[in-house]
This record gives sequence, C-alpha cells and structure tokens, in this order.
Amino acid sequence: MFYRASLQAAAALASLSLLAGCGLLSDSGSDVEQKLAVGTTSQPSTLDPAAAWDGSWELMRNVFQTLVSFPTGSTSPEPDAADHCKFTDTTSTAYRCTLREGLKFSNGEKLDAEAVKYSIDRIRTIAVKGGPVGMLGSLDRVETKGDLEVVFHLTKPDATFPFILATPAMSLVAPDEYSAHKIRDDGKVTGSGPYLLDAYKQGDRSELVKNPDYKGFADRKNDAVTIRYFKESGAMVKALKKNEIDATYRGLSAKEVVSLEDNQDKKGDLQLVETVGADIRFLVFNPKDPAAGKPAVRRAIAQLVDRDALVAKVYQGTAEPLYSMVPKGIAGHTTSFFDTFGDPDPKKAEKILTDAGITEPVAMTFWFTTDRYGSSTAPEFDELKRQLEASGLFRITLKSRPWNTFQDGFNKGEYPVFGRGWFPDFPDPDNFIAPFVGKDSITGMPYAKDEITKQVLPQTRKESDRGAVSRQFEVAQKALVDDVRLLPLWQGKLYVAAGEDIGGGERALDPQTVMQMWELYRKASW
Repeated sequence: MFYRASLQAAAALASLSLLAGCGLLSDSGSDVEQKLAVGTTSQPSTLDPAAAWDGSWELMRNVFQTLVSFPTGSTSPEPDAADHCKFTDTTSTAYRCTLREGLKFSNGEKLDAEAVKYSIDRIRTIAVKGGPVGMLGSLDRVETKGDLEVVFHLTKPDATFPFILATPAMSLVAPDEYSAHKIRDDGKVTGSGPYLLDAYKQGDRSELVKNPDYKGFADRKNDAVTIRYFKESGAMVKALKKNEIDATYRGLSAKEVVSLEDNQDKKGDLQLVETVGADIRFLVFNPKDPAAGKPAVRRAIAQLVDRDALVAKVYQGTAEPLYSMVPKGIAGHTTSFFDTFGDPDPKKAEKILTDAGITEPVAMTFWFTTDRYGSSTAPEFDELKRQLEASGLFRITLKSRPWNTFQDGFNKGEYPVFGRGWFPDFPDPDNFIAPFVGKDSITGMPYAKDEITKQVLPQTRKESDRGAVSRQFEVAQKALVDDVRLLPLWQGKLYVAAGEDIGGGERALDPQTVMQMWELYRKASW
C-alpha cells in the first residue's frame, strides 16, 4: 500500500521509517555503501551561485556551504560554515559571523574570512541581471577581522539579512577557481558542502559523492546521490516504478500525484510524502507592451481569471487558489485580489475595458516555460486561454521556451505577459514582496512602488520579531492590487515520491523547500 504523510509544520514531521513498517530499519550507520538516485524535472540553469536565483539552488544546497542555513525543523537560520553569528547592535545594521575552524574547499584552498568576503563581493561585482544581487540591496560592505571573523555592515536596518545569508545564492566559493568578474561556466563546482560534484552532464545528471572534508550541520545518511534530470514527469515516474531511480522531487503533474495517492497501479511498493508548500505561480505583465501596458487590460484579466476552475481542472487538488502574492502559511497573508475583484465576472471585465475606450477583443501573447515548473504548466496556460477567450474580450496566443532561453527573454523584456513561479528564499512575507519590486525585480523589469520600497520594507526590516510585521505587509499586498502588474494564481503542495525502501523523505525538504539529499537513505531488513 502507499503511505502518505501530511506535513503541516516542520515540528510535526512524522517518521517515514515508522510509517513504512516495523520490519525495516535504517542501515545508514552500517558498512554498506549507500548510493541513491533521485529524479527531478528541474535542472540547474547555472552552477555558479552568483548567477542563481532559481531552481539551481536545489543542487547548490548540496555541494556548497553558506554561513548559516535552514536545517529541517528550523524556523530561523542556524550555523553552517559559521560557528556562530549575531547582530552586534540594536539597530540590525551590523551582522557578525565567526567561522568554524579548519574549513577548506574541495581543491584544498582554505575557507577563511577572506574567502567569505570574496564570495559575497563577487555577487555584487558581477551583478547578473535577475540574479541574487537583488537580495543584497541593504549590504554596504563586508569587513574581515583575522582569519575567522566577518562583519557585514548594512546601509540600513535589515532583520532579514541572516535569512538572505542562508540562501544557496550566498554559497561560499573558492577564490582561486571563481573569477571576481565573470560567471564560471566550465560545468564544475569547487565548494565545501556535504557532497562533491563528481560529474555533471547538463540536462542529464549530476553525480554527487560524500565530501570527506565537510564540516557543517548536515548529518549525511547516504554516501552518494545521482540526480537525474527529466524533460517530462511521465518519464520520471516510469523510472521510479521501474526502480531506475529511488525518489523524485519537483515536477510531478497533478494527474501523477492523484494516481500515486490512489495507488492505481496496485503495485504497493511506492510511497508519497506531502507537505503544504509556499511555492506560488503568477502572471507578470510588461508595462511597455501596447496591450499589457494598459491598466484596464490588466484589471480586466484579473476580473476574468477563475482560479477555482484552474485548480480543479489542471491541478486536481494538488494546489489551491491564491489571491495575494503572500501565500497561506506565511505571516500577513491576505486575499486582497478577491477583496477587490470578487468572483470572475465577464460583464464587469467588459465594463472595465469599455470605460477605458477599449471596444474590440484584445489580442495578446502569453509566454510560459516548458521545463521549469512541471508538466502541468502547458495545460494551465491552455485553461487561462480558454477562460479569457470565453469572455469574448480577448484573443490569446500561447508561446513557450525552455527555461534558459525563457529566462533570457523576460530579462530582456521580450514578453507581453508571462508566467513565473516563486519558491521562497526564506519563510517570511518580505520574501514574497521585496523580490518583485524596485529596480532589481526578479521579473526582469523594474517595478517602481515607493509605498513598498520606501515605506513598508524599511519599516518592517527594523523589526526582529517577524510576527509583528503582518499589518505592514497587508498594506503592501493591497498596493500590488492597485496596478495589477503581478497577478497571483495559485499556491502548490510539494511531494516526494519514493520507493518503499527509502527513508527520510519527510525530512528532505527544508523550510526553503530545497531538497536536502543527505536526509535520504535506503532501509534494510532486520
């Protein structure tokens, strides 16, 4: 039979090994070498942290270290490469970290304070458009004190800065192997994380082996992991059922999840672990496009989109409607779009357009990526097209590209309307607002929103008690409704499907929903 665990919070995680039956135990401490294979439809777009603000983090978390990190079950950053970190003042403008002693990179180079400074500084020097430089807006300078101490001086109070340092984008790299002025593109990694990247073939696989010199928080329950990249989730599920891979993460379609839950193949040798996710999907409108640049057009689309139908038809209960950029489960979540537009209404949408002098059907092109968010993306956009055209107010053309070229296109402002997904950098409402506004918006287009960038964000970043910032973020969510530059659609649930003999699936996704490969292990009989 299948086993399904519903994980509402990290503190309530259940033991998968117990769910699988008392006749099995972990042999992660035995002399048998543990080698696992994990499948995903989300392959890295880059191997260089200075360019990564996307699903590339999945690999980076496992081969690099950050100063602090989010172990499973944590609600705030905890030491990784650092021995300890803290703000040194009451205004949250100076953050000091002391490194563990004896750290080194996989090339033998010393991981010291200067290497930390180098790693962070090169992100800002290279400044990849749409890259993680946008996360470092509050950083003034990095100071080193001896070999082990690093102080981050901020231009303004920022209580979220430790959360930023915990993201894989802030991974520490070996200065001798990474240019200070350009992205590394030789397909290799030189880090200090739990695993070494033994081999990498773009679009095919990553071969990870245990790093013998690793010093950090990860308790590795296996010795090696092969990550296989699939173009289609159907092929990934087939590989799981044929025991060619041991587990999957990212990319299961709703139909596949439902099938696994219902055990339609009756094989009884698989399990499915579910957790409520904070990942969201939304549409981005290009203000420079002749049609999408008109507020009335954007508001009419917001009035027409039927999220309930979208979720029911395409995602079959594996997602839920989202009416704000801040999802359920995150402090300050609201339903601001529903509060403004209510239920889908073609007559109201038509009035919005005619009041703006638009009387003919609006022709628009919607873009989406084919290989980043799973096999349900194309059906999702088919359903959006159906809904908008059924009103008689729009004529929609759909176009798509693989992620690498798709990302390049939206960073150049090529698309009138396009779909984006967002997996949280860290579990805080700031992370569902700040990345999308300002000159370094991750949408690739500057989004001036002074009410947020000059008021809400500066005020809330002074507050170390993150539960006390909800009211300000309610204001920010309302501000995003006013011009509908972003239109939230749904938030998802996350699933790990695995063989019955695989343990650790319930702990593998950290609070950033990044896969920690070291939590997986193969069980053995008594």
